[in-house]
Amino acid sequence: MSADDREFRADVLAIAAHRDDVEQTCGGTLLRMASRGLRTAILDLTQGEAGTRGTAAERAREAEESAQILGVRWRQALGLPDGAIENTVENRIAIASVVRLLQPRVVILPYWQARHPDHAMVGTLGYDACFIAGLSKVDAGGAPHRPFKIVYASLYADVRPSFVVDITPFIEQRHRALMAYRSQYANQQAGSGLFVPEEEIRERTFAEARHYGLLAGVKYGEPFVQKEVGLVDDLTLVPVQSM
Repeated sequence: MSADDREFRADVLAIAAHRDDVEQTCGGTLLRMASRGLRTAILDLTQGEAGTRGTAAERAREAEESAQILGVRWRQALGLPDGAIENTVENRIAIASVVRLLQPRVVILPYWQARHPDHAMVGTLGYDACFIAGLSKVDAGGAPHRPFKIVYASLYADVRPSFVVDITPFIEQRHRALMAYRSQYANQQAGSGLFVPEEEIRERTFAEARHYGLLAGVKYGEPFVQKEVGLVDDLTLVPVQSM
């Protein structure tokens, strides 16, 4: 880790199990935050070594390219085992140390129910790590820090979102960031029965973003869930038309 890495502070930190998870679920949101001058960061918990396609080294290079497209200023991967992430004290401490280092105000986690066990596990593991990051007597390096807000990227969950982020101006850039993972999404024999054909990826991802955008009265959107009740100061400024 360079001196610049140690000095960097993030406004928004997205934590995910695998390289390319963030690009699929909240890449447009990170682009929108960066466009507003906010500092964004990504922590991938695994190296992606168990994936059907590509190698960990290939995915590392692709993740760096994608981060450039997303305007993300800090991205690193921990060495948790791909396909076997567990909510252990050791793993909570490892993530808490990054939270203390970056001091994010907002943390984005995957929704806590998912087809892939790693994704579901990170939803709870990430929350627990953020909590202990704020405990002064926990030895995780650095000063205690607890994010103000935790939200869950719920694109693939069959739940009603708490809110949607308008990603309309960034939809093409978001797609380029995802397609930077050529080892995963380019047509190839490996995993051909499991992966969406390359020529269909754009149609599917745009359709999903269009669906959530329509719910919020915009063209393209990304959905999120928050556990706590929201607060409104002025009813005349609440967005999304009722009828």
